[in-house]
Amino acid sequence: MTSDNVVVEKRVHIGIITLNRPEAMNTFTVPFARQLNNVLLELEKDDQVRVVVIKGAGKHFSTGISLPEFENKSHHQYRQLIRLMDEHNHTIAGMEKPVIASVKGYALANGAGLVFACDLAIAAESAKFGTTAINVGLICLGPAVPLARSVGRKKTLEMVLTGDIIPASEAQRLGLINRVVPEDQLEEATMEMAEKIAAKNPFAVRTGKAGIYGMQDLPYHKALDYMGELFAALCSTEDAREGVRAFQEKRDPVWKGK
Repeated sequence: MTSDNVVVEKRVHIGIITLNRPEAMNTFTVPFARQLNNVLLELEKDDQVRVVVIKGAGKHFSTGISLPEFENKSHHQYRQLIRLMDEHNHTIAGMEKPVIASVKGYALANGAGLVFACDLAIAAESAKFGTTAINVGLICLGPAVPLARSVGRKKTLEMVLTGDIIPASEAQRLGLINRVVPEDQLEEATMEMAEKIAAKNPFAVRTGKAGIYGMQDLPYHKALDYMGELFAALCSTEDAREGVRAFQEKRDPVWKGK
């Protein structure tokens, strides 16, 4: 699963993806985007992996799509390009496993969109975020989708239309990231969160992610009914019963995936 553009390693129940174009600030090219999506799909199928972490090699997470990718294409070719550059956003939302972004330096344009699309995000104090395509005559429409789900229409329009870059503290205040830590603690804090989630009942984690994504477009009462159905299905699993028994018996649960 390792390529020149994307490096993958595994620790106990955690798959770690490193964006590996540091000399180009981890900008997206066609091969880079394709390989990122492929490794996400492969980790999703890996029964030993329960949580996925995405980080960037070098000083920055990612500064978006490499500008030469926008040269000399037809409308059809641009549509194919943008579909590929957005593909990881579809994939992450459809994955059963939580995906955590671990961010240092700049996360801009498509790089910011990747962070916003991840289920959780931890950032170094020095990290900066922006939907900056407007500054080169384009506009961040793909990244605007997960952005709007977190911050609402007005703030999304402000960020997308101005291209302003915000610090990690502001991104946390807006709900775009979960935690801000000193840069020398970023890896430790990321792995702490990943390990905490990986230790939980995998069925419960999958059910929680699916339910929270699935209810977003439902009316209130239908969302409650939908979540109730998911919870009932979870309660009937062997691992759910094991979790309750282990808590009552004051011991660590043993998950069997059943």
